[in-house]
Amino acid sequence: MRTAIMTDENSGIPMEEAAERGIFMMKMPFFINGELRFHGKDMTFEQFYRFLDEGAEVSTSQPSPGDVIDMWNKILEDGYDEIVYIPMSSGLSESCNSAKVFAEEFDGKVQVADNHRISITMEQSVYDAAIYAAQGMSAKEVKERLEKEAYDASIYIAVDTLSYLKKGGRVTAAAAAIGTVLNLKPVLTIQGEKLDAYAKERGMKKARHVMIDAIKKDLKKRFTELDEKGEFKLAIAYSSVDDETLQSWVDEVKEAFPDRDIRVRPLSLSIACHIGPGALAVAGCRMAK
Repeated sequence: MRTAIMTDENSGIPMEEAAERGIFMMKMPFFINGELRFHGKDMTFEQFYRFLDEGAEVSTSQPSPGDVIDMWNKILEDGYDEIVYIPMSSGLSESCNSAKVFAEEFDGKVQVADNHRISITMEQSVYDAAIYAAQGMSAKEVKERLEKEAYDASIYIAVDTLSYLKKGGRVTAAAAAIGTVLNLKPVLTIQGEKLDAYAKERGMKKARHVMIDAIKKDLKKRFTELDEKGEFKLAIAYSSVDDETLQSWVDEVKEAFPDRDIRVRPLSLSIACHIGPGALAVAGCRMAK
């Protein structure tokens, strides 16, 4: 059986790397001032954040049913027997549940894995899926394995501004105004499915310390066994920060967790629509071997 692994851009995997690894990528649409855009097609990172600086209205959408189904058909026509599709968490978007409905027309050849992840932990799920398929698992078995391991992951993200979360209804206008006046940097977390509040700190420096301490606690309590077996991966994500800030964050995380290979990725533009610029994140999750 030839099993294709497919995901969407919210995994943060660069298109070039996905192609090199034989991973199929669904592009995620977003809107800028009401106009439909796609990263890499008619929008770069630099152009996107320039629009944000200018106060543009941004929003996101699901991929169209036609685009999803056409991509699955093409993959199967190109010689694959089945597909494992790994979209972003169903707790953050309806795109996963929509894909499950579309997959019902494919007689089991398309398995949609909802492993409740996004960004850098979702990326690891995609790589794990490829490993499991190479080990001989069927698409259904890969899906079941990913969903079983879904909650072996943590993300902590500190946002620089509350305005984008306010626009998305995540915080009230009053809370956003108070946060701005007090220089509060909320630390958010994803332990599975949805984005939740974790802490509020005065300034990004304190927020960074909180995120590192949170991962340390996870290693001591939730992921001790995985870490001892060398099956725990650390990663960093960010949205539009300057090179000096990013490097200092990478250095800080590496100092806290020496002798580890740490992946560093920018957040996808469809995620940045909700988070805004200046965000820093650290995450850890199970890693297949």
